[in-house]
Amino acid sequence: MRVVLEIGKAPRRVVAGAVDWPGLDRWGTSEPAALAVLRSYVDRYAHAAQGAGLGSELARQAGTVEVVERVPGSSSTDFWGIAHVPSRMEHEPLSSDELERRLALLAACWAYFDDTVDRVSGELRPGPRSAGRTREQIIRHVYGSEPEQFTRKVEVRTPIEAVLAPDGLARHRQQTLEAIRDYHRVGRRARTWPLPFLIRRIAHHVMDHAWELEDRDPAR
Repeated sequence: MRVVLEIGKAPRRVVAGAVDWPGLDRWGTSEPAALAVLRSYVDRYAHAAQGAGLGSELARQAGTVEVVERVPGSSSTDFWGIAHVPSRMEHEPLSSDELERRLALLAACWAYFDDTVDRVSGELRPGPRSAGRTREQIIRHVYGSEPEQFTRKVEVRTPIEAVLAPDGLARHRQQTLEAIRDYHRVGRRARTWPLPFLIRRIAHHVMDHAWELEDRDPAR
């Protein structure tokens, strides 16, 4: 499993990102800690990989983690514990097959979040994550902030009222996949981000909050 480490400026946090597995990004207070947390989430991420038909591939890779690049991060890396600086390897063009593989994983991450929303309790345990948002506030944040923060980079600007409707959410996601394919076809970047980094960031945001919902579910 190829991992990129983004190292904060302080550094207070190091983000470990499995670049071939969008959504599998975790942070720690040091390189060893970040890698240990990443490894501990592989089994949880496996549900999304299985949804994309890639569970066996993940299992084969997960036994060996290789740090392939270290990226100087920013103050935002330290503050949020989220990747903010694309790695050099993410600037390299993807083949069409690899793009489709990563888009399948992104779609599986979306589906995993939707499933998590349906099965967690309506009332969550208090916690430090998301400033103690309720279940409904987390759902609105994940669905509503995607066009505001991410997909606008490929000119998908779905209004929040539309993306919060079931049919509008499905259209937004399909438009996002098609826009990424169109950008890839002509070699365009997602503004300052390369497409692999955009896919990684969308998937990370979805999975991070899915895991938060699970962790704060009193039924677990």
